[in-house]
Amino acid sequence: MSSAAGFGARRAACVRRVVGVAAAASVGVSLAACGGSSARAGGGKGGGGATITIGIASDPGTLSPTTALAGTAVLMIGYAYDRLVHISDDGKLTPGVAEKWTATANSATFTIRAGVTCQDGTPLTAADVAAEYNYIADPKNASPLLGVVVPATAKATADAAARTVSITTQAPAPFIVEMTQLLPLVCQKNLADPGALAKTTNASGPYQLTEAVPGDHYTYTKRAGYAWGPAGATDADMPVTVIFKVVANPSTAANMLLSGQLNIAQINGPDTQRLDGARVGKKSTLTPFGFMTFNEAAGHDTADPAVRKALVEALDLKQIGSVATGGTGQPATTIGEVAPNPCTGDSVTGNLPAHDPVQAAADLTAAGWTKGGQGWTKDGKQLTVTQLHSSQLGPDAAASYELAAKQWTDFGVKVEDKAVDATTTVTTLASGGYDVSWIPVSVPLPDQLARFYDGPTPPNGTDFGAVANPDYTRLSKQAMAVAGKDGCPLWQQADAALVKRVDVVPIVDSLLGWYGKGVSYDVDGAGPIPSSLRAGS
Repeated sequence: MSSAAGFGARRAACVRRVVGVAAAASVGVSLAACGGSSARAGGGKGGGGATITIGIASDPGTLSPTTALAGTAVLMIGYAYDRLVHISDDGKLTPGVAEKWTATANSATFTIRAGVTCQDGTPLTAADVAAEYNYIADPKNASPLLGVVVPATAKATADAAARTVSITTQAPAPFIVEMTQLLPLVCQKNLADPGALAKTTNASGPYQLTEAVPGDHYTYTKRAGYAWGPAGATDADMPVTVIFKVVANPSTAANMLLSGQLNIAQINGPDTQRLDGARVGKKSTLTPFGFMTFNEAAGHDTADPAVRKALVEALDLKQIGSVATGGTGQPATTIGEVAPNPCTGDSVTGNLPAHDPVQAAADLTAAGWTKGGQGWTKDGKQLTVTQLHSSQLGPDAAASYELAAKQWTDFGVKVEDKAVDATTTVTTLASGGYDVSWIPVSVPLPDQLARFYDGPTPPNGTDFGAVANPDYTRLSKQAMAVAGKDGCPLWQQADAALVKRVDVVPIVDSLLGWYGKGVSYDVDGAGPIPSSLRAGS
């Protein structure tokens, strides 16, 4: 999901889609990360006194680094606040504010680089980092980053002389280092009132917020002396000013790109054709787009695996995925983990039921359903599905939901439609008032999916669909006890168990394009990477 679903989604260098943060171009539940996914547009000259203007589709709302979850906010926070660790294109961890680290499945120790400061000149110390961990870990502070950026049972201590922060957890946290990609580093004094940073900054990153005009633009100015970025990046060649300009209409944003009023903007849909025709530079990242889950709570027909299997067999998923992405998507291979992530591999291909309406009918018949003039019925009740989807993903996505509804209707299933926007996505999911959801969940780390598919249901948790898959539970618990990438084979088996039981149906990933003119830049899951920006082409 993208576009702040309100929960607690680069993906590599600094994970910026936080669980429950929606991705920038869609509506959903997303843990976006930011990392080093390199996609350079343009030639790349020095920053000099240049100004680069980036178009954003919506106002970020709060920019408080310990509370903000909107995709736009996460992108902008990455310009002002740095991370302990980054991830390179190949998925390897690289130093950031932490110059080195060690980790097990229940602990980690980071050595903080000397010379890191917040914008007021205050040193960013090991004590600051430990205080932020403990602040987020304290349930009374109700930070939505708890369990996403900081393990739920984490406790941090600092050694000032050694410049080390030690994290311990009661429960396993196999990707405790990778999780730090999501942690915007804040000087300790700001934790007394983190809400005060809603429209200001006390930054540890390369830029500081110098002007905020909500609904119109936000201006960030480069900090002199920044020298602790990914791969040793410094402020030397970065532009002096970065302006985030709110442009809600994609056609308007495309026009502003072509005229030079914007340097970078994320554009999807029909406007991409004229940008491609004008040979405007483009960088793309993959994100889950066509993605279906079921409500398996008692009282829903979709609680029966046979019904779920039949519903999927009745659909031409390849056709639906093509329609949803305008023919530009790629078959999904994960159940929501976004690249680069520690675990690679395909947990989807070969595990989903094939398109076969004849077999779907046989499965429903075996499960006690009867086909008649009213469609499929059982115990006097017609098989009905309420499909939940976003109202904000454009005409291609809307057409794909309509196509699915038509294929189910033709098969004999009654379909009711329920559209939601970014403000109602999570509350609607939590309410359970649906049978099929087209709202994807995207995360940078496989263990972060467990809260959505194995745990308490709302209001006590985020297992929205009341999934109870014993194989996933067993395998994910085994994987939790293994630190880092060594647990990836178990995570892939756990993910595959969800697909095989038709708890999740990953269909297609969408290429989200960041177009740029007159600049060079790299992108990650959140958007343009601050340290990569260069004026000139």
